[in-house]
Amino acid sequence: MGPKIKQLRDVTVIDLAEGPLLVVACDSLGAIGPKENDLVRVPGYVVGRLTSRVGLLEVMSTGARPLVLINALAVEMSPTGEEIIAGIKDEVAGVGLEGDLVITGSTEENVPTRETGMGLTVIGAVERENFRVGSSMPGQLIACIGVPKVGAEVSLDDPETVDLLLLKTLLELDYVSDIIPVGSKGIGYEAGVLAATAGLKAAFDTRLDLEKSAGPATCLLTSLWPDKLEDLARAVDRPVAAVGRLIGG
Repeated sequence: MGPKIKQLRDVTVIDLAEGPLLVVACDSLGAIGPKENDLVRVPGYVVGRLTSRVGLLEVMSTGARPLVLINALAVEMSPTGEEIIAGIKDEVAGVGLEGDLVITGSTEENVPTRETGMGLTVIGAVERENFRVGSSMPGQLIACIGVPKVGAEVSLDDPETVDLLLLKTLLELDYVSDIIPVGSKGIGYEAGVLAATAGLKAAFDTRLDLEKSAGPATCLLTSLWPDKLEDLARAVDRPVAAVGRLIGG
């Protein structure tokens, strides 16, 4: 029999029957960068940091350790590609993955480009018993960590948005069940996905905007028991708010 391949939320899970599960995440970016036709003007370094952060958050939130990061850059190597790759390398180094993670990719050297574009793929591996997707239970809270932001609202090291170091902290908390990054579809959509992967539904009770895009995964959702919400707020240095509860499907 060949490998079993499943699409679970924003990751693809490959079960090779023996050994760890492989977890694959992809992200893309367009018209954001330093080029003349970009609609949101930011340095290539920031593009590399934030785009790689999304893919790494998606893989690591499942419990997997990233093994390979592939960047497909629709820009020339010098100077824009070099700036983006520098951002990717610093994002990886900032969370202590540089010794284990292979970074590879390609650039556009055949035609000049006037708008920034890139795709990014992260491949990781996780032992089956450590795979977190679908680990939520009825009665648990869904909590949001960070604030949804998009476009020009987003900046590096914003104290209201999440990063990889914060995710590492969450992964070490034994009272945290599932974790899912929030992207362009908003908190409400991702809460529904978190619930559905455990065969549950989300019952919302919040003043948060459930539909606002969180851009490059500026916030995360997690499931935990209600009496642990204050512990979570003390453990992380980001805004924490309850979104709703998980109920039977």
